[in-house]
Amino acid sequence: QVQLVESGGGLVQPGGSLRLSCAASGSIFSRMGWYRQAPGKQHELVAAITSGGSTTYADSAKGRFTISRDNAKNTVYLQMNSLKPEDTAVYYCYVVPILGRDYWGQGTRVTVSS
Repeated sequence: QVQLVESGGGLVQPGGSLRLSCAASGSIFSRMGWYRQAPGKQHELVAAITSGGSTTYADSAKGRFTISRDNAKNTVYLQMNSLKPEDTAVYYCYVVPILGRDYWGQGTRVTVSS
């Protein structure tokens, strides 16, 4: 049984930083990452990382966000710097086990506002 525990969302002023964490259990994961959904918009891939450390970023995240993972802890992190109001969204952790379907977390809300 795959379980995901997300943390780290909240309210931050423009230009501030937040770090999201997602601890996964129940499998070995080939790929871990973060999607987000802003009000009135579709889900958007923010960043993803493989077990080997290869990363993918949305253009909007490049240069500001950094994804990392601790394979020993099955935990993925998203360090978000220079946050903008348009980064306001619910952020969802997702994981891809080596066998089986993807799993999604419950979401953590990030609000960037002065």
